[in-house]
Amino acid sequence: MEEATLSDFTVESLETKPSKKKPAAPFTTSTLQQEASRKLGFSVKQTMMVAQRLYEAGKITYMRTDSVNLSEQALAQAKEIITKEYGADYSATRRYKTGKSDAQEAHEAVRPTDFGNNSAGEDRNQKRLYDLIWKRTLASQMAEALIQKTTAKILVSGSAEKLTAQGEVIQFPGFLEVYLEGNDDEDDDSALKKNMLPPINEGQVLDLIMAQAKETFTRPPARYTEASLVKKLEEEGIGRPSTYAPTISTIMNRKYVEKSDREGKDRAISYMILEKGVITETENMEKFGSEKSKLFPSDLGEVVSEFLVKFFPDIVNYGFTRSVEEDFDEIAKGKKAWSDIIKTFYEPFHATVEAAGGISREEAIQARELGIDPKSGKPVIARIGRYGAMIQIGTKDDEEKPQFASIPKTTTMKEITFAEAMELFKLPRVV
Repeated sequence: MEEATLSDFTVESLETKPSKKKPAAPFTTSTLQQEASRKLGFSVKQTMMVAQRLYEAGKITYMRTDSVNLSEQALAQAKEIITKEYGADYSATRRYKTGKSDAQEAHEAVRPTDFGNNSAGEDRNQKRLYDLIWKRTLASQMAEALIQKTTAKILVSGSAEKLTAQGEVIQFPGFLEVYLEGNDDEDDDSALKKNMLPPINEGQVLDLIMAQAKETFTRPPARYTEASLVKKLEEEGIGRPSTYAPTISTIMNRKYVEKSDREGKDRAISYMILEKGVITETENMEKFGSEKSKLFPSDLGEVVSEFLVKFFPDIVNYGFTRSVEEDFDEIAKGKKAWSDIIKTFYEPFHATVEAAGGISREEAIQARELGIDPKSGKPVIARIGRYGAMIQIGTKDDEEKPQFASIPKTTTMKEITFAEAMELFKLPRVV
């Protein structure tokens, strides 16, 4: 501990600025999948199955669409419900337009067929998804939320630096009475968390109750959830509304990707706290790296990905996938002949497949050498076998048969260390 001289804190200026927040557009296939994942915990496949049941029952419009457009009948019905339930001030008719030039807008946005039914569905999941669709569509036709943001600049005597305090007050909730869109940022510090400032005035001297400095660490990019992966596919122009769910289901069913939780690890965080004129240094433990329902590449998935990138770089290129979608659109419009497109693709592709056909298993699937076994002097290798990721001591060319051990689910081929690998061969072993 050490003594610290208390400084005066004076409110230099208060800036009040009105702002508005607009509601999100009605659901398309991808935004429905994303929001059902965030708010309801549904997988992409589950969302489409539940939506299919609601559609077959006549409760919602067709659930595979790029369009955010609503029919005039739907707009009129939404306005009637909003005016009746919340008042005329809450109604604001909007006609949304899709920003993508390649959008397939044969259908409306995903919406209730009858806004008068604020609840529908035969089971709990159907009711929850219908409720989400009903609220989102209704909110899209409601007035903007009016928010007053206040920023206070605070002078610190004896220092050239200024402190900044920000807060906000919702003056008119508008569409927030019904619905607020979720987001994929787990550490989001955006508005609408209703950070409140106490009543303060310019020139007011503030009492310091406590000041805290906390050690922070940079974070790696967030892993994909099903929702954020769908969003990325849409941004990259990969696939269409009808293909997002099958694409994600395929990579999971083939064990290229695993959806799981990770507990994370503990680390020490340093704090400096100024309180009652005394600076105290302390240390607390913080858990980092924990993940919930995130998508992790499996060892098999990484090996397959490396193989495809190495031998089929043009096919797994994002631009290739996007260009194929564009070619399909041109064929649909009658501007290109499908036979020409097929010929352009398959002739070079056939040559690439023929060239890759002679590649040996060892060349295609790269193994990772961890070290040398001190007992036998043979190499210790991490590789993919017929039954998954494993550790191998020795090679197939040795006189003695190699030893094998499966890599535990808690680690991967790239992460496992030599020491951890050797532990797998110790017997007896407590399971």
